[in-house]
Amino acid sequence: MNFNGFTAHDFEAFHIQGLEERMAAIQERIQPKFKLLGEVLADDLSVMLGQEMYLHIARHARRKVNPPNDTWLAIAHNKRGYKQHPHFQVGLFDDHVFIWTAFIYELPGKKEIAQTFLDHIDFLNNTIPSDYAVSLDHLKKEAESWGSLEAQQALSRFRDVKKAEFLIGRHIQADDPVLQDGNAFYELVKETFETLFPVYQLALKQEAARP
Repeated sequence: MNFNGFTAHDFEAFHIQGLEERMAAIQERIQPKFKLLGEVLADDLSVMLGQEMYLHIARHARRKVNPPNDTWLAIAHNKRGYKQHPHFQVGLFDDHVFIWTAFIYELPGKKEIAQTFLDHIDFLNNTIPSDYAVSLDHLKKEAESWGSLEAQQALSRFRDVKKAEFLIGRHIQADDPVLQDGNAFYELVKETFETLFPVYQLALKQEAARP
């Protein structure tokens, strides 16, 4: 793997004004790195799951005016798309990298998955490290730690509010030295996905049970 990590130059792409100009920087600076990193991670997750996992790189094709504030790779068990399935993400805002196991609002079985999480809240507490980050909206930078989260309330909202989401993982600040070491960052992402894999499997089992 020739992935060498992320640098200040990559994060500066989000300070470029204009949709076309920012997208050109994302395509030139960040997406090639996503491909290198994502292909290896997809192979790792395929082995863990026992079935093929597919890499998807955000294209932001629906944007016509406003440039994206973040960009990401996603890995899912569906070749055609990832948003309607539990999936894994690695992405950048202008000030941090996020590493997520993601359950976003497009999930057809969102209510059932949320209820499954509520029914297994002790399992989640025993599986998710207290310092892991949780986001309830993938469009926002903000996240709080699992240890400080009102998990019952957050998961109930995830179940009951159409646009509510649930993403678990890590935030790595842009100036963290681990980002500049490709192998070290890859190992960190792999470790994060491995830690959260039981949560992903719990959701996947619920998804498979849908009629």
